[in-house]
Amino acid sequence: MPWLQITLETRAADAEHLAEALHEAGAAAVTLQDAADQPLFQLEPGDSPLWTNTHVIGLFTADCDPTEILAQLQSGTEHTQPLRTLVTTLPDQDWERSWMDQFHPIRFGERLWVCPRWHTPPDPTAVNVMLDPGLAFGTGTHATTALCLEWLDGEDLADQTVLDFGCGSGILAIAAAKLGAAEVWAVDHDPQALLATRDNAEVNGVEKIITVCGAENLTAIHADVVLANILAAPLIALAPRFARLLPPGGRVVLSGILAEQAEEVLENYRAWFTMATITVREGWVRAHGRRNQTPAA
Repeated sequence: MPWLQITLETRAADAEHLAEALHEAGAAAVTLQDAADQPLFQLEPGDSPLWTNTHVIGLFTADCDPTEILAQLQSGTEHTQPLRTLVTTLPDQDWERSWMDQFHPIRFGERLWVCPRWHTPPDPTAVNVMLDPGLAFGTGTHATTALCLEWLDGEDLADQTVLDFGCGSGILAIAAAKLGAAEVWAVDHDPQALLATRDNAEVNGVEKIITVCGAENLTAIHADVVLANILAAPLIALAPRFARLLPPGGRVVLSGILAEQAEEVLENYRAWFTMATITVREGWVRAHGRRNQTPAA
């Protein structure tokens, strides 16, 4: 049986109201998707951020009248009208298989792959991180995550202690563990991210190497490498804390930075770190550097 799909483009503030209206109109399923290729970062517990422009998509049985549905939406959402509306007919299909087919193994650097759990790794002898798309940010598809994974692939992490601050799905922490790190700390504000990281670490067999904890519970550990793929503002605020966590020669890797924000971030780290030339991809920056000999402030 074919399906009727109604897509409403709206602002973030109106998305939940329109989603509720689609449910009330009889939608079999309602999903929210990015309408403008905008990455999201959850910074505080309980945050449910949405894209500035969001697609609210309702799936209806083919015998529904789209004119009636849209009229019902208009009468019930006077103050939250969509920016654009699109009605399409979808053929019946195996929806789970269709979703799974969107995700494929991706290679980062010379030896590191990220593979959905249902895929057989293309190179069984490589370092394979098995990770499914999920609610916590980080599957390797975004430029910031890819840049960090490529950096990890090129480093010798043997006997190193690595801190992944803002771990999301745990992808960087797991990659570090599978690339030889002796100990990894995965830290996040979001309880959902901590649950996802624990689950993904267990699936990858590195749960004994990775310690998962909330940012507020992080003790004064000794780290050789600090990874932080978050946003520019928190990275600036965290510079003194990262400096205290790293000994002279320790390495810091920063991402989640827009190209126009890079110099401000770097300037705040130069008090403690010698920063290398940045790497830019799709308008996003990865910066890295080494801890100076000067004592932390």
